[in-house]
Amino acid sequence: MGAEIQITFVENVDSRNTEAEKADTALLSRAELENVYRFHKSFPEYEETPLHELGELARHMGVGNILVKDESYRFGLNAFKVLGGSYAIARYIAQVLGLSNDEMTFDMLKSEEVRARLGDVTFVTATDGNHGRGVAWAASQLGQKSVVFMPKGSSQIRLENIKKEGAQASILDVNYDDAVRFATQYADDNKGIFVQDTAWDGYEEIPTWIMQGYTTLAQEALEQMQAKAIHKPTHIFLQAGVGSFASSVLGYFADIFKEDRPVCAILEPDQAACIYESARLGDGQPHAVKGDLNTIMAGLACGEPSTISWWILRDYADLYASCSDAVAELGMRVLGNPLRGDSQIISGESGAVGMGFLKAVMEDVRYESIKEKLNLNADSVILIISTEGDTDADHYRKVVW
Repeated sequence: MGAEIQITFVENVDSRNTEAEKADTALLSRAELENVYRFHKSFPEYEETPLHELGELARHMGVGNILVKDESYRFGLNAFKVLGGSYAIARYIAQVLGLSNDEMTFDMLKSEEVRARLGDVTFVTATDGNHGRGVAWAASQLGQKSVVFMPKGSSQIRLENIKKEGAQASILDVNYDDAVRFATQYADDNKGIFVQDTAWDGYEEIPTWIMQGYTTLAQEALEQMQAKAIHKPTHIFLQAGVGSFASSVLGYFADIFKEDRPVCAILEPDQAACIYESARLGDGQPHAVKGDLNTIMAGLACGEPSTISWWILRDYADLYASCSDAVAELGMRVLGNPLRGDSQIISGESGAVGMGFLKAVMEDVRYESIKEKLNLNADSVILIISTEGDTDADHYRKVVW
């Protein structure tokens, strides 16, 4: 704490300017995702998470409205990641057993008939915390096993939360990207099913299902906005690790609104800014960043972009920003200590960077150019996704208290 707020950015100046030249978003279309939404609604624990309007904060900052989707309520797991892991596991089981998407409900997949036909399966993943907990929870709910590996520096609290969901879990002495490689090899050696939210050549089907799973929160958010007579947000701020979450939400809105899609900024930790670096280099290709990826934004501490996500982020985002940890800390404090009349939102390190970015851009003269390039003004309706609650409660208190 106490470190200076630092934001560097690059605009999207890619040459693919026409819609025909851009990456296809059909995998994130409303028609494709009807089954995703229906599947999540089949869980007994399903409830849509809140969409808060921070009207007082919007007036304070001089914008039209600030909407925050609070994923700390998702399935009692304090983070959104379970949406992707649960849907990918379900699609895998359905594919193995030849079940149609219409048959793919929680009750069906949990049934003794399915268990008898499928046998015992072990799902394997690497995680900074939330994805692994979601995979462990989904596997346990469906009567299956899970093995979860975490990179060095991972929170002991997050590790224990994963173990509480029934997983065999451990922290490795390597960074996130090497933990992914370790988990891949473990799955191969032990006949496990690798469930990872990043893609590379030859491993794209399960990451695609995970991306599709994430869109439930985007579908909820749009329905909640339209119930408030808000047609769409003018701006979306999306945090990125490998890019799967950001591309799923951006791709969903791009597919619906086409050329009239919201202005989008992609936000990353400055020590793990692989999407920003890929955009900065300007050759249209994804690029990795190396090192320990040391940031408090543990869920975003990833050095290698997901291949299927990069093309969407390259073609549809408007600005890419690299943010110091102090930006996330600022967002945590703003959300946790609201103006009178606004809702309090408990947002963890990876969840709060969008709010920290907004506050810095609107109030710090150093970032006036970002405000101008994003055209943030009194008519702006800004959507921020708080992707996690206090998943490391001790660290949350150190920052906010």
